Amino acid sequence: MASARMHDSGSGEPRLRVAYQGVSGAYSEAAAQKAYPNSEAVPCDQFETAFEAVEGCTVDRAVLPIENSLGGSIHRNYDLLLRHRLHIVGEINYAVRHCLLANRGVKVEQLKRVLSHPQALAQCEYTLTRFGLVREAVDDTAGAAKDDSDNVTRFLMLGREAITPDTDRPFKTSIVFSLEEGPGVLYKALQIFAKEQINLTKIESRPWRRSSLRSPGDNANGLQKCFHYMFYVDFEASMASDNAQNALKALDELATSLRVLGSYPADTTII
Repeated sequence: MASARMHDSGSGEPRLRVAYQGVSGAYSEAAAQKAYPNSEAVPCDQFETAFEAVEGCTVDRAVLPIENSLGGSIHRNYDLLLRHRLHIVGEINYAVRHCLLANRGVKVEQLKRVLSHPQALAQCEYTLTRFGLVREAVDDTAGAAKDDSDNVTRFLMLGREAITPDTDRPFKTSIVFSLEEGPGVLYKALQIFAKEQINLTKIESRPWRRSSLRSPGDNANGLQKCFHYMFYVDFEASMASDNAQNALKALDELATSLRVLGSYPADTTII
């Protein structure tokens, strides 16, 4: 496998090449530089392009958004985490401050529509509705209305190799698993973490695309289930801890599939 291409930083140390989705000046570029200071930020047209760049060794890392405090989860990246074999090696919380951009001299009351990334439009929904602006989605946050001061995006740092977890600082672990159909099965899965005194910080369900399933509850006409779900969970524990190991061992016995996406230092900085 070819090694990643890294540039000299001028101090004799090679610079990491870090992929992000968007163009120069995007919030994702700023998040990449916050996550990896002095790195070379590499723009990608699409989220999947960034995943492929890491897998193909043309960059060393990718920094991609996974959720926003106002707009919610970025479902596309949850799906791509399952499709690709990258590891979560860190997280970064980045405060977003959107601004409404217009030509010089144009007043707010003269505006008719605003163009921005769908996530930015969702984050600014209240202000855009108040202004009565038509929203048009484009690939990047070229401009969006200033909105809530508590607008924070959580980014994941992705690499080809997992990092070695430890217990000397706060860690998070992200997993994805599937379960058999049945009443109370998800409850039993989540109860495992409560028993081990592990705090869950996020749970997300996403449809699992596969051929239609026939479940034990199908009716006499042979009705097929067209949806099966994967559950993504983030929890506050390191894979190096006994309670995390115990929880995953118990979950593995219950789940039909289980994958650890990463165990990584939690971002505890105050925004």
